[in-house]
Amino acid sequence: MPYKVALVANSTWNFFNFRLNIIRSLKERGYEVVLISPPDQYLAHLLEVVEVKHIPLNSLDRKSVNPFGEMALYREFKRIYRNEAPDLILHYTIKPNIYGNMAAKKLGIHSICVITGLGYVFLHDNIYNSVAKRLYRKSLHKADLVVFENAEDKDLFVQLALAPAEKTSVVNGCGINLEYFKPISYPEKSSAKTVFTFIARLILDKGIMEFIEAAKSVRSRYPDVEFWVAGEIDEGNPTSISHETLYEWVESGVIKYFGHVRDVRPIIAKSDCIVLPSYREAMARTLTEALAMEKPVISCDTGGCRTIVDDGVNGYLVPVKDVDALVHAFETFKLLPEISREKMGKSGREKAISEFDEEIVTSQFIKLIDGLNAHAG
Repeated sequence: MPYKVALVANSTWNFFNFRLNIIRSLKERGYEVVLISPPDQYLAHLLEVVEVKHIPLNSLDRKSVNPFGEMALYREFKRIYRNEAPDLILHYTIKPNIYGNMAAKKLGIHSICVITGLGYVFLHDNIYNSVAKRLYRKSLHKADLVVFENAEDKDLFVQLALAPAEKTSVVNGCGINLEYFKPISYPEKSSAKTVFTFIARLILDKGIMEFIEAAKSVRSRYPDVEFWVAGEIDEGNPTSISHETLYEWVESGVIKYFGHVRDVRPIIAKSDCIVLPSYREAMARTLTEALAMEKPVISCDTGGCRTIVDDGVNGYLVPVKDVDALVHAFETFKLLPEISREKMGKSGREKAISEFDEEIVTSQFIKLIDGLNAHAG
């Protein structure tokens, strides 16, 4: 029987957008792969590009904090794991990392928890988040391995005793396909205007409000600058903006809004600079995609962003929640000569090749899985 690996996440979109490389690599190595997630609009497309078994996870509600619902989720994890009997489970996102890992260990199944960002739980203090941290601590100490996408997140979890240091490891994000994300030329793009683009979910923790406030300030002085936004309102996140707020931004002309975009490459290619003023990331995918396409970036001097941005080389770093600093970065970039922008872009592509190539990241992950498999054997 082939070694069976299950991957679990809070959405099928997560697999499609971030995990195709690891899924394909596992299959190439002869592992049987099973995906477990709530079904969404990406399921059919996912199963077209990778031939794997998918099992729907019906009890996972990202918004719910109802203890009865959480217990139902735990029981569903146990039922699925008992029926599938995988040799190893890779858990992504918070609820699978907590309840999925607990269920796996209850059944004696090897489990790797992948921390794909700190998110709302660590950026806001309230009773729910305090409980979530305690659940993290209870779960992660039982895991065979806890994998982080940047060293700062790992150090924080160890410092807070949420995960034992000897069970932790770090990989460089989820990797970028450098053939898919590569420089694209658009001859029709006007060099007379400068386009700054925000690509992310429209939640406060991604820095969307700072982006908008800085955009208003810059547009009042530079009418030839445009600000684009691509991403959707995330009603499952407590810091999501409202539809009314988004409507006001669009109607006032502050931004040009593209909604949720499945293929971001044309928008990145037509932009001059990609901006993500996030409060914290695991490894900001938007920024690594931009680097791969030779686009300069602007982001915040925080975990998961400063690893990507070499200030003044491939972009600019600003303090978190600092609108004035963001305005200054916009203006500095806007006044750069074209040759300096191109140099920044090429520096970014070089960094993407040397650090964020999906082959590099996947090999890091496969080595961890093989090591755990060998140890278990």
